Order: sequence, then structure tokens, then C-alpha cells
Amino acid sequence: MSVESLSAALVRLREALGAVRLPLELPDAQAALARAREQAAQLDDYVLPRLGRLDAPLLAVVGGSTGAGKSTLINSLIGRPVSASGVIRPTTRAAVLVHHPDDAAWFGSAQVLPGLARSDGPTQDVRSLQLVAEPSLPRGLAILDAPDLDSVVAENRALAGQLLAAADLWLFVTSAARYADAVPWEYLRSAADRKAVVAVVLDRLPPAAMDDIPAHLGQMMSQRGLADSPLFAVPETEVDADGLLPAAAVAPIRAWLGDVAENAARRNEIVAQTLDGAIAALATAAPQVAEAISAQQEALDTLRGDVETVFAVAAETISAQTADGTLLRGEVLARWQDFIGTGEFFRSVEQKIGRLRDRLSAAVRGEPRQVEQMKVAVESGLEILVREEGEAAVRRAAAGWQAHPAGRRLLAEHDDLGRTRPDFGPSAAQAVRDWQGDVLALVADEGQQKKAKARYLALGVNGVGVALMILVFSQTGGLLGAEVGIAGGTAVLAQRLLEAVFGEDAVRRLAKQAKRRLDERTGQVLAAESARFLAVLDQVEIRPAQAEELLAAVAELDRARVEADRFTSRPAPALPKIPVPAELAALAAEVTRRPQSGPERSEDVEHA
Repeated sequence: MSVESLSAALVRLREALGAVRLPLELPDAQAALARAREQAAQLDDYVLPRLGRLDAPLLAVVGGSTGAGKSTLINSLIGRPVSASGVIRPTTRAAVLVHHPDDAAWFGSAQVLPGLARSDGPTQDVRSLQLVAEPSLPRGLAILDAPDLDSVVAENRALAGQLLAAADLWLFVTSAARYADAVPWEYLRSAADRKAVVAVVLDRLPPAAMDDIPAHLGQMMSQRGLADSPLFAVPETEVDADGLLPAAAVAPIRAWLGDVAENAARRNEIVAQTLDGAIAALATAAPQVAEAISAQQEALDTLRGDVETVFAVAAETISAQTADGTLLRGEVLARWQDFIGTGEFFRSVEQKIGRLRDRLSAAVRGEPRQVEQMKVAVESGLEILVREEGEAAVRRAAAGWQAHPAGRRLLAEHDDLGRTRPDFGPSAAQAVRDWQGDVLALVADEGQQKKAKARYLALGVNGVGVALMILVFSQTGGLLGAEVGIAGGTAVLAQRLLEAVFGEDAVRRLAKQAKRRLDERTGQVLAAESARFLAVLDQVEIRPAQAEELLAAVAELDRARVEADRFTSRPAPALPKIPVPAELAALAAEVTRRPQSGPERSEDVEHA
């Protein structure tokens, strides 16, 4: 039951990894996405198939750097050419898998490496897997020749990493000249971290360096967590007409692989160790992907919050400046003075409201042109305010995104976000006209009441409406200095006039309603601009639940791993470091002394 629960937990993890999307351009986002894809591929290629068939043949992947001699080594282990070798780099493009004919069903199906097409013959298609049946290979063991880890072709490098992640056993080939290179050691460290079973082959070892280089390489392996891994040394020597090494050169490696293949207990220990290490590595690495998902969501929230804050501030600014007397300046104030008259009119502000109303009523009835000019001045002043604040809000929102790495990419993809819509100005003007219509509708509805009807008709809807607009613009008393005596007086006048027509309570209610509708109208204009930014964010494919789903899958996997104790076995016993046999050393020394009559090893020549 424990294996079934473990398999179910891994399937859930695979689904969560497959759903990962990191569309925002954040630092390390691409690296995290690549890790998620690699983890999903390893589950598909190795972990789930191997867990479903623990008795399947052991897959030994031969990997290494360019020119290390992987193909020659495999051909020599098999005893005949099965994988192409040569001086042109990269030599191995498609992977070559050699297996016993009785194991063909396992490797010919999609159970292992399902993303690779199967081929019975040589192919240059990097997404193909060439299958070679070899009766001399022991049952229960397959050898896979992978492309170079440091290939100049990106697809080859990716395939090499994928194949090593799908291996039960790594046969890692390096050369005496390149055993300290960084790229191979990156993979070896990864193998050590997930406790994969690894054997290292030090190939093309000069006879003079047989004592020094293996010892140094063994020390490096011990320091990097591979102390228990076998180390085989293959001396530099000639190959025969078929490009094969002398049998004595590869005999220790062939014997070690044969022992692994024929010893069921040993084979099971290797599978258990590598499989458990791979699962443990998945459980450790997946939360890092969840952190990257959370970072995406946080970035999205930050960008959204920046836009909402900027436009909320713009709306608050417009709301404040349409109530603090800011608009009772310039053209609006001049038109208001033309409308009600100046001089003697202001000197009589404190006189009886009856005389004041009579005088203003006459002005309203007698000078409709001033009323219309007043409405135009209000419209122009409001439109300028809304346009300036809207344009400033768009610039501030774009600047906020420009300062964020993800925002910069989104701005580059939507270059129109840095400016207002072409119809923003007309929309602002229309919103102001619609508000003026709202005000006139409010006073018209209020004027229909019987108590105020006579006074309302005496002043007219336009005159009363203009007075209400003036009152709205001065609700919070933001006037300073001399403005209090001029604009402030006009506001007091407008209020007294309206109170004389409708009464104090009605005026207070009308002013609140008119102000609320003004805020709604201007807010709608700003919302249309902010909506463009928010629409871009809405198109970003990030689900807030992704990180939680991934962490929940990891938690389930951790519980299942505890139950599946059969995968917590001790490391597979390994052969000790294998020195070069004396007779093989003598063979290599003899080869170096005699004339070079046989064909050279193809890996000795690097392609220019």
C-alpha cells in the first residue's frame, strides 16, 4: 500500500509542476521555470515508470564531456560498434540505448523516456532514441550513450541532462585532460546531492600519469560527496580496426557492470538508492518553485496596488479640489461675478435676503447669456482639472511599473500604457457636461415641490443650478487670504440664495448629492484609464492557488515517503577505487614505445 500512496503523491506533484506558470519577468523566474520543467520531466522519464516497475532492467547512462570517449567506451564494452564515434563534434546526436533482446519490451514502449521517439537505426534526430538489441549484454542491464554535456548544440546539452536524470546508474566518462572541468562537476555534484549511484571512468590516461591523476581525481570525488563511487582508469592506448579498445582496458568496467546485472539484490539496492534520492531531491526542490510562484503573485499584487493607489490619489485630488474653493478662481470666478454683478452687489451681501433675492432674480431673468457663460466656465475649469489629474495619474502609474522588472516588460509589450487614451479628453468633457445635467435635474426635481415652486420659478433652473455648482465648489472652505473676501463671498451668496429658495436642510442635501455625482462622474473617467493597466495584469496567467497546490503535493509526498520505507535503504555497496592492473599498465607502456601502426582513437582528435 505504501508504494501506491507514494505513486499517487508523485502523480499529484507532477500535475502541480506541469501547471506552473511564471509569466512575469522577475529575477530567477526563468531558472525556476526550468527547474519545474526538469522536475516534471524526471517524474515522467524515470521516477514514475521506475516506481511502477521496480523489477525492470537497470538503465546505466554513459555521460560526459565532448571527446571524452563515451561512444568508444560503449563499443568496447559491447565488443562491436553500436554507437557512432568520430572526430566531428558533436558525435552523438541522438541517444543510443543498448539492451538484451529479452528486455526489448521495456525499452521499446513509452514506459521509459516517453518523450523520445524510438528508432531501430542510426538517426540524427535529437528527440529520437536508437534501440540496439545486443545478446552479449547481460539481461537486466541496458547501457545508454548520451550526447555531450557541454555540446555546442543546446538541444544536445538538454537531452544529456534529461537522460542522466532518467538513469538508475551513471557511468560518468571524463578524460585525463579534462577531469577538472566545471561542467562535468556540476552534474556530478547534482548526482551526489540526490544520492544517485555513480561510477566514474577516467579515460585516455597517459602512462606517465597513472599514479598522480587517479589519486587527484579520487580526492576530488571524496571532497564532493562521491567517496563511495567506483573510479576506473582506462589508459591511453591504440584502438583496433573497428575502433575498439583492448579488452584488458575495459575488463574492470565490464566486470563491475556484469556483477551489477547478475546480482539481483545489488541491482535492487542501486535502484532503491537512486530512486529514493531522486524523490528526496524532488521534495526538496519543489518548494523553491513554489517560492517563485509566490514571488510572481506578489509582483502582480504590487503592480496592481501601484495602479490602484495612483488613480485613487488622483480621484481624491479631484474630489478635494472640487470642494475646497480651487475652482472659484480665474474664469469661473469672473463669470460668476458677471452673472450676479459686482461692486454694489457685494456691498449688499449682508443686507436682507429678500432684497438680495429680488435683485438676483432680476439678474437671472434678465441676463440668460451670463448663465450660459457661467456654465461654460465651470465646464472648462472642471475639464482641465480632470484632464490634468488623469494624465498625471497615467504617467505616475507607468513610472511605477518602469521601476519594477516585471512592469518594465509589460510596458514594453503595451507601449500605449504610458499615455492616456485618444478619447480621454472628450470623455472628461462629456463627464463634466453630464454632471451639469445632473445638477440641473436635481434642482428641477426639488423645485417641483409646492413650498419652493414660486421662488424656484422666479430664479429659473439654470440660475439655481449655477448657484448649486458654486456651493459644491466651496464646501470645505479651502480659500485663503484675499480669496475669502471675494470667492468666499460668492459662495456665501450662493448658499443664502439656495436656502431662500429650498430651505437649509434641502440645500445641504442637494449639495451632498451634487458632489457625490461629480465624484462618480470623474471617477468613471479615471477608472477607464486605470482599467487599461488592470486589464494587462488580468491577462497574466498566474493562479494564486498554484503555490499552495505545489506545497500541498510536497507535504503529501513527504508523508508517503515515510510510509514507503523500502526506499530508505542504505547506499548500494560499491567497489573500492580500482587501480590500473599491472599487466594493463605494462600494455599501455608497451604501446607508447612501439610505432603507431593501428588506427588512432577517434576521440583524440578534436574537431576544429
